[in-house]
Amino acid sequence: MGKDDQIRFKHFAELKCKYQATQCEDLSPSNLLYLILRKIDLEIELNELEFNCLKENRLFETIEIFQLQKFKLGERKRLEAEFSHLKAKYKVSKTWEFSVESFLYPILWKLDSGNNLTDSELQFLQDNKLTQIVAIVQDIRKFSVLKQKYQATKFQDLSPDSKLYKILLKIDTEASLSESEYEWLLNHELFKTIEIFEQQESAKQAKFTQLKIKYRASKYPDTSLSSKLYLILQKLDTETKLISSEIHWLEQQGLTDTINIAEELEKKREFIALKVKYKATKYTDLSLSSDLYNLLKKIDTHPQLNKSDIKYLRGINLTETIEFANQKYASILKSRIESGGVLSDAEIGWLRNNKYEDIIILAQEKHFAILKRKYCLIAPALPIEPLYEIMLKLEKQERLDAVLVVQLIEKGLLSHDGMIARAYYRLEAEFYESEMKRTGNKWSIPNASSCWRKAKEPEQALKITNLDLNKINDNKLKSAISVSRGAAFRDIDKLDNAEICAMQAIDYQPDTHQPYTLMGAICYDRYQYDKGNVWFEKAIQRGAETEDIDAEIKRILKNAKNDDKRDEAAQYLLKKDAKRYAWAKDYLNKQNPQK
Repeated sequence: MGKDDQIRFKHFAELKCKYQATQCEDLSPSNLLYLILRKIDLEIELNELEFNCLKENRLFETIEIFQLQKFKLGERKRLEAEFSHLKAKYKVSKTWEFSVESFLYPILWKLDSGNNLTDSELQFLQDNKLTQIVAIVQDIRKFSVLKQKYQATKFQDLSPDSKLYKILLKIDTEASLSESEYEWLLNHELFKTIEIFEQQESAKQAKFTQLKIKYRASKYPDTSLSSKLYLILQKLDTETKLISSEIHWLEQQGLTDTINIAEELEKKREFIALKVKYKATKYTDLSLSSDLYNLLKKIDTHPQLNKSDIKYLRGINLTETIEFANQKYASILKSRIESGGVLSDAEIGWLRNNKYEDIIILAQEKHFAILKRKYCLIAPALPIEPLYEIMLKLEKQERLDAVLVVQLIEKGLLSHDGMIARAYYRLEAEFYESEMKRTGNKWSIPNASSCWRKAKEPEQALKITNLDLNKINDNKLKSAISVSRGAAFRDIDKLDNAEICAMQAIDYQPDTHQPYTLMGAICYDRYQYDKGNVWFEKAIQRGAETEDIDAEIKRILKNAKNDDKRDEAAQYLLKKDAKRYAWAKDYLNKQNPQK
């Protein structure tokens, strides 16, 4: 016998002992039993021939071992199927991968068997964010408590999906049951539960009657606990505000007394809330006729207190209410400032009187920024004073005093065509017009006209100078009015009309330089430079300063609308006197190769 045969003999003997097949004495490896036992040992399925062989040899214990082994082979699949069912039943998300070896399996098994979970098991569920299972556990515990409370323990099911759980929840909140729910309790012979429920209903019925008396609704005939009136009266009794549809329903039923009570209760709740909000709780009176109630309502919508309000609050020792109202009003003003609003003088005065200097500074800074934009002051480092005071006066259409005018001149804000200059001269023009009407002094006319022109409103200048000069005896005044009117015509490019006015002015007063200066400017506007110089020379001969004439010529070039004509005038001046008119280089056309 070879070595391999010896091993097979020994292996066969071991298998027969292991699977209790020792009554078969044949140990030959060629025996079919050897093949069968080897397949069993390797957990390989037997066919019908092999299974019959075991029966024929009466190896029933071997068959039993084989069948047990076969059962064990399918047990894991059964465990996995059961676990899958439990996970679905207790709403474990499919995104969570728990195997049968996990701690979750025995927890779900205990739950499904009606056993309570330990604190550590609940902690495991919470740690793994299995909140739905925790909620189910809590429902099961609550269900168990409710069954004890309402004597329904004979009903064994503890599933939160049970109809009994929903019924007991309704009973616990003193809600009425439907007919089908009541019948369900009867069908399951839960008579003690029914008795408790009926006691509840009787108590609610008695309460409904009391509420109808309390809230003057006894004339409403319906006594059903499902009545809308019962729900409304319950809300009133729990100090819950009624909604508009409920008030409307009471109106439809003619229950005006109930509505009045509801409104009074709501006002008292409002009074209590206002006292808490505005630190007035030390005032114990809750009467709606109280002056405090009306005052607190006023503070809630508009917190600015007047002198009588403050006197009243101090009289009842509610100084905290005064402080709180002041803080609220100050906060409202600050919010308005931060959102771009502008405070009135009265509001600024209130802040100053109540020592809110920080808010005043904020208001001034924000308003200053707004006014700078309005008046086109783009320099970021401009000091707030005196410009803020100046712009405030201009906004209020108040004339500037001499000091402020000097400060504007020092800052160069009246010497150029800016928004502040326009506003200033507009106010001056309006002042001279009013003075003329007040005093009848017609010298206010050329002054007003001059200011209207500087305010860039020549039409207003033409309007005020449009009068019959024949009715004026003073030639000097007539000349001044004519010059001012002519200059206004020149502003709107009506040069022929301007010339007529200038010549009239010369006729009225040939020895004054102003009309000659005007004629020189008109000629320059027409590009008649030589002719214009003649008129300018006549103006100088009559007292005009050379610097003033040059300044006028410079304004003409600056305001010229045609670039080529400006260049032409600049070249003319430089050719005439390069030293005197050196500034004209700035007005040469920079693209002109002859420069």
